[in-house]
Amino acid sequence: MASRIRNFSIIAHIDHGKSTLSDRMLERTGTIEERQMRAQVLDSMDLERERGITIKMQPVRMQYRPAGSGDEYILNLIDTPGHVDFSYEVSRALKAVEGAILLVDATQGVEAQTLSVLDSARKAGLAIIPALSKVDAPAARVDDVRFEVAELLGCDMDDVYLTSGKTGEGVTELLDAIIEKVPAPADHAEKPLSALVFDFDYSDHRGVIVYARIMEGTLKARQDLSFCSAKASFSGNEIGVLTPKETPAQMLSAGEIGYITTGIKKPGVVSVGDTIIRTGSNAAALPGYQKPAPVIWASIYPEEATSSKSGDAFTDLKQAIERLALTDSSLTWEEEQSGVLGRGFRCGFLGMLHLEIVTERLRREFGLSLITTTPSVAYTVRENGHADRQVYTPAQFPDADAQRYTVLEPWVGLDILVPPALVGAVLPLLVAHEAVVGDTEQTLGERVKVHAEMPLRELMRNFFDKMTSATSGYASVSYEFIEERPADVVRLDILVAEEAVPALTRVVSARRAEEEGRATVEKLKEILPAQLIVLKIQARAKGRIIASERIAARRKDVTGYLYGGDITRKMKLLEKQKKGKKKMQERAQVHIPQEVFLKMMREQ
Repeated sequence: MASRIRNFSIIAHIDHGKSTLSDRMLERTGTIEERQMRAQVLDSMDLERERGITIKMQPVRMQYRPAGSGDEYILNLIDTPGHVDFSYEVSRALKAVEGAILLVDATQGVEAQTLSVLDSARKAGLAIIPALSKVDAPAARVDDVRFEVAELLGCDMDDVYLTSGKTGEGVTELLDAIIEKVPAPADHAEKPLSALVFDFDYSDHRGVIVYARIMEGTLKARQDLSFCSAKASFSGNEIGVLTPKETPAQMLSAGEIGYITTGIKKPGVVSVGDTIIRTGSNAAALPGYQKPAPVIWASIYPEEATSSKSGDAFTDLKQAIERLALTDSSLTWEEEQSGVLGRGFRCGFLGMLHLEIVTERLRREFGLSLITTTPSVAYTVRENGHADRQVYTPAQFPDADAQRYTVLEPWVGLDILVPPALVGAVLPLLVAHEAVVGDTEQTLGERVKVHAEMPLRELMRNFFDKMTSATSGYASVSYEFIEERPADVVRLDILVAEEAVPALTRVVSARRAEEEGRATVEKLKEILPAQLIVLKIQARAKGRIIASERIAARRKDVTGYLYGGDITRKMKLLEKQKKGKKKMQERAQVHIPQEVFLKMMREQ
């Protein structure tokens, strides 16, 4: 049976037509009836469908009989995310297949992220089938982009297939090419069971549902199974294949892709890349497993202290995060307390898109109103005579008057593809974000590839939006973590009435500390309501005050009710008011409304 199985994935940049091509394949193979068809069938979340991106991988099994052939083939497609934040999940999916379609938009050409994923596919030893999408579009540059792809892969232009997800053009030829060029999986059915977990989902009744590729051996229903890395055992009560709906089966053999119900309802047990074996087996774990490490950190708090449903918004948020973690093993969190914002969670994410997706899912799927703090990276602090420690929050960062210390921060390598005429707009932007610009080379027809290295914290400072604006959307960027390097950063404290406000503390570049401090102080002056006393708003960094503003006290006319008479009566009242205000200033405890913090976080 393994000789008639073809396992493949589709490599594509965001919005290059991957999901639409998958729809046409499902139609052409008869996997989904025409009356049940909808756009982006494999994108199950509303968020995926609205934004046109794939967030979670979705496997599907198709049966296809090529014209003039008596054999029916099983085609297993794993639809993968295209964004760099999910590169580890993509790498695990590529380990579960033998081939990949390199899909490039005929109107856009090869993008930087396409090159990154293609490199992963090559390292995995996959057969690569090049194809263009949207060839029917009025703006399609079919010949130019076909030449780019052929030059990239070192093949003939005729080997690059032309397809259209809109009209279905070229889909049959592409299906035939998958059968011809993607090798069948090795038939190791006689070996002990070994299955690779490449994704999972969650059901209230059946617990975590694992999506796995059977690498060796056979899997039968109701067997006792174990996860190698998690050291957890479970019973696979139901197994089956996805067409794309769940279809139960009695057995899955080496080379097949399917699902397994686990009954596990505890977060943190199942993770992408783990290996499933039979309980008590001596089969080894599959190589390459790693626990996804958070790249950025942000705190999430409920916007209101109470909830109309349960009375406790924090409990609602905790339950929502625990539920979300059952389908997203890369999400990490720990409880934290803020004197201003109350109880919340410090969460780790794979990147800015991952942060955006998680917070949006919490709002949509669980109906929560959230406060999300400004994201930050994790720093390694080395203090004399002490062990290295990881700093995840600005409040933990050492102050300027602390003992001598060294700070390390994560750096990323960037590859930017841009037309030659726009290189002059890209280089100043890189310099402004503290990047070290490397080689610049002409590549892929009419575009230039710029390589640079940059602190991750600078990448989070609206770099992608600024790049899009500077190049009118013609540049594409991919990045990957490279190493930790010494960082020239300082802690920026904001003081109100000479008291530090922890919720506004940030870690910023030392060279921009005064600029950031001044901007924050001026913004706070605009939105902080006046008090009965004079408010001093200050920014402190490097052990000194670097910016300062004042908000005048609210005035009350204590002599307004007087009329006529001796001036000394007014003077006595004014002197009494002056002494009272001085006493208030000395004993002042300023209350900052929560709305002020919300405005500050939303405008940063």
